[in-house]
Amino acid sequence: MGEVFDGNILARILLTLTVLGYGFVPILADFNKTHATNPLWTPHARFHVVWQVLSYVGIGLLSLILIWSPGPLAVARLYFAAAIGAAIYLSFFATLGSMKLFGGKEYDSNGIQPWPVQIGSMTLKFDANITVFSAVSIILIVGVLLIRS
Repeated sequence: MGEVFDGNILARILLTLTVLGYGFVPILADFNKTHATNPLWTPHARFHVVWQVLSYVGIGLLSLILIWSPGPLAVARLYFAAAIGAAIYLSFFATLGSMKLFGGKEYDSNGIQPWPVQIGSMTLKFDANITVFSAVSIILIVGVLLIRS
């Protein structure tokens, strides 16, 4: 157990936060009337969101095992867990950047609305997904930078 609490403990904690962001927060965000039980969504779209969330839970559990289990190749496992998170977060931003191709939108009018923040005379609107995934992506980068061989 001592090898888990090596010089990479902070990296492990930060990588764990990134796993929580993609693997477990979506349970709260998507298993409700805004997504999985939204009567305005087609049944097949609801099927896909439940499948996606459950897949991310499974991937998150595997990533936590990579991060926290003692054993050989500990540093390589940290990088692999980080790569899994990077693939998920980069896919989110790629989807965001390509929404015009498939008619996507950051949020539904009957879902979680962006929250306005007044800065002087300017009002900025922050989308929950973009804000959280941006912050967690920064945490992921910092976590990777802190991995020590």
